[in-house]
Amino acid sequence: LGCLAVDRPVALGLGARTALRLVPQQGAPRDLTYAELAAATNRFANALASLGIGRGDRVFVLAGRSAALYVAVLGSLKNGSVVTPLFSAFGPEPIATRLGIAQAKVLVTTEVLYRRKIEKQRDALTSLQHVILIGETGSPTAVPGTLDHETLMTAASDAPPAVATQAEDMALLHFTSGTTGTPKGAIHVHGAAPTHYATGRYALDLHDDDVYWCTADPGWVTGTSYGILAPLMHGVTSIVDEAEFDAERWYRILQEQQVSVWYTAPTAIRMLMKSGAEIARKYSFPKLRFVASVGEPLNPEAVWWGKDVLGLPIHDNWWQTETGGIMIANT
Repeated sequence: LGCLAVDRPVALGLGARTALRLVPQQGAPRDLTYAELAAATNRFANALASLGIGRGDRVFVLAGRSAALYVAVLGSLKNGSVVTPLFSAFGPEPIATRLGIAQAKVLVTTEVLYRRKIEKQRDALTSLQHVILIGETGSPTAVPGTLDHETLMTAASDAPPAVATQAEDMALLHFTSGTTGTPKGAIHVHGAAPTHYATGRYALDLHDDDVYWCTADPGWVTGTSYGILAPLMHGVTSIVDEAEFDAERWYRILQEQQVSVWYTAPTAIRMLMKSGAEIARKYSFPKLRFVASVGEPLNPEAVWWGKDVLGLPIHDNWWQTETGGIMIANT
């Protein structure tokens, strides 16, 4: 999965194309090309290997939408490890429950999230061998019992890791939300790649020159399958908004980044509807070609709102954490 999402586009001559455009809370967007992403994910895979983490070992990633999160997920896949992105808004108990169920060996997170949600219960997480902290200030972290992400990445080689995964090897471990009891882990294998590719092509209509925005957090299955894997497999440019929801900001991103395919959720659409159409009418979206929604039933009013405000109807999808990819779609 990792190689198909990153190395294959480079091999097809797309190395100089922007893979991820990271839009910060403030300031100018930062682009990461496919070639840069390939080198960074190789470094992360080799850094894991240097720690003795290998095929089948569980790596959890708990962080906001940043380049480091995407690199950790894809690098873990390249290493043959099993990766679980976690929703950064989870509290200490849901995080500990998932780490315990999976017997996680590595946690990649930030210093702030570690101190708030992990540090006090670290001793109870007996399987956890390494905590890698992503620096948020530009200087190395120095928290006892942790490793500094930047130091590990600097020391690691960017040569492709010598790991050959098989179709039935475990790749991703996603957890259900836990609303009906203890969260359940859903295993997905590297052989899921054709589903990610095909649904990106036929359900989301991804084309080679698209600018694509999936608003789902990578801590949920949509944000992994269609925020990381599917768009990269198609060689498109993905928008990554590092800030929280704000209606006017979202409209500005759609306009300024010239988004052509937008994948979001009914909850977000309802929040946009509540903010009023007059905000949307301050912006224009001439490049927007296709809008899709997933996560819960899409009410008819939202579909017609899309037609009225965006100029496009919103198309519904259905699938689940357990399926890992879109099963039913209005194309």
